[in-house]
Amino acid sequence: MAQKTEVELIVNRTEDLAPRLRRVVLGGPAFEEYLAHHLDSTDTYVKLVFADGDDTVLRTYTVRWVDAEAGELAIDFVTHGTEGLAGPWAQRAKPGDTLRFRGPGGAYRPSPDADHHLFVGDEAALPAIAASIEALEPDAAATAFIEVDGPGHEIDLPSPASVEVNWLYRDGDAPGSTTLLDQAVRAWPWPEGRVQAFVHGESALLKSVRPYLMDGRVARSDISVSAYWRCGETEEGFRAWKSQQQDAVIRPGA
Repeated sequence: MAQKTEVELIVNRTEDLAPRLRRVVLGGPAFEEYLAHHLDSTDTYVKLVFADGDDTVLRTYTVRWVDAEAGELAIDFVTHGTEGLAGPWAQRAKPGDTLRFRGPGGAYRPSPDADHHLFVGDEAALPAIAASIEALEPDAAATAFIEVDGPGHEIDLPSPASVEVNWLYRDGDAPGSTTLLDQAVRAWPWPEGRVQAFVHGESALLKSVRPYLMDGRVARSDISVSAYWRCGETEEGFRAWKSQQQDAVIRPGA
């Protein structure tokens, strides 16, 4: 993360964007402290701080938007009933509740010099994709492939640019269990010119799509690739797995 700061914000309101997507809007006296460290990236994230028994655990979430004038920011939570820590907290959240987090971090923002922007991801990546689409220049061209459970889980994605949004439906299959996004990207007629790609979501998606994009289609410097989660793992397990993958790349003979 660019800055290591911890703040506590207050819940101002909540909003259900889709059956399993809840927005929590936060503000309060500590907002200015957060704002002093806020990044200009559209994938800005923070580490939410939760108590789990006697332990402190962190959960990584995208900051969907920041309204400096109103003194507010929004975080969108994918919820799965009583599963996990962050989702149930968001479902219970009400005005006056507090939330601590550390950060922020982030690195991606759509380049105005790209000829076409490609966005690929699942619900976990949706806040960052939405923020990126919103930040496009009016003359930009973009295509998005987004996997959700079904038509009722689509959300509005306003943009000043021309964006083709393709919603892919799991139709009851478990998140992280399909190849819908990989198939869609490979079937997509590749545009001419410089393509900037943002591919974030479940780890298997990255493993399949990244080599395809880097096979002469997108320059390494124009690809933002990040695994947000791994099917069957808690965030602690996912971070341990991710660290092992990085070690394997650094020390292939180990």
